[in-house]
Amino acid sequence: MSDLSGSIDLHQHLWPAQLVEALRARSTPPRLVGWTMHLAGEPPCEIEPRDHDLAARLAHEPPGRARVCMSLSTPLGIENLPAGQAQPLLQAWREGVAEWRDPVSAWAAISTREPDLTALKANFDDGFIGLQIGADQLRSPAALEAIAPALAGCESADKPVFVHPGPVAPTHDVPFWWAPVVDYVAGLQAAWWSWHSVGRSLLPGLRICFAAGAGLAPIHHERLTARGGGQLGIVDTNTFVETSSYGPQAIDALIRVLGVDVIVLGSDQPYAEPLDVGANLEGMPLTGCIRTPAHRLVLGSAAAHAITTANPNRLLEGDQR
Repeated sequence: MSDLSGSIDLHQHLWPAQLVEALRARSTPPRLVGWTMHLAGEPPCEIEPRDHDLAARLAHEPPGRARVCMSLSTPLGIENLPAGQAQPLLQAWREGVAEWRDPVSAWAAISTREPDLTALKANFDDGFIGLQIGADQLRSPAALEAIAPALAGCESADKPVFVHPGPVAPTHDVPFWWAPVVDYVAGLQAAWWSWHSVGRSLLPGLRICFAAGAGLAPIHHERLTARGGGQLGIVDTNTFVETSSYGPQAIDALIRVLGVDVIVLGSDQPYAEPLDVGANLEGMPLTGCIRTPAHRLVLGSAAAHAITTANPNRLLEGDQR
């Protein structure tokens, strides 16, 4: 059970030592050579070892943080490997996570080629907070229908699903930032539209959260209406979006479309800086927000509490009223 009084960061990444060694043992992507990560669809990148030192990371968490939720880096493509290759890496993730203690929790990961629902349930029994899945697995309504049995396993266990950018296809002659800025965003948008097309009707009780504001797909609901796709209608209070990689302008826009009750805090550390959601103490409206310099979003105290504490608890635990 999450601490109902403290803030929750739903989206960080940290590789336990077991996973680091398993990645170094591989001869093909995803693989680590020392601290250089090699992926099939992105240029090699240098990893900062300190970023994967749990004690060092927790030392920089703000006061009052009740929970930090770590996730396997879905863009590595581990879940999409043939099951025989995926299993040692997934097992390394599971073993490493088992050594963590409060305030650290983790999202489960499973093979998407051969989803093992028994293993998924075992992960939940071991304390994993929910299932992380790559947006590529929801890239179309048909793809979502194919992975729906695994999502239904989460629904029946009363556990949430976290949709994270997935691996990307190799692309040549593009800047280093192309994958996170273009491919990841496009994948999240496709996943959002797939969910709104068929997901909720298939899984009426599932709580689901889309990373990085669902690539700002909610802001495009006006275009959906203009193109004959219908209107947003009543906001689905069990479909959440988190704040990672975006600043005040984007979060402001998401709140204007969805309201504040489905916005949750996620930082994507160590790959992005966290958004500072600060409560305004000078009498601004409790539900209002304004744009301010840098990455500080000034909200009324009630809205700030909702994004950092109440909404993340509702995603993880359901409505406890």
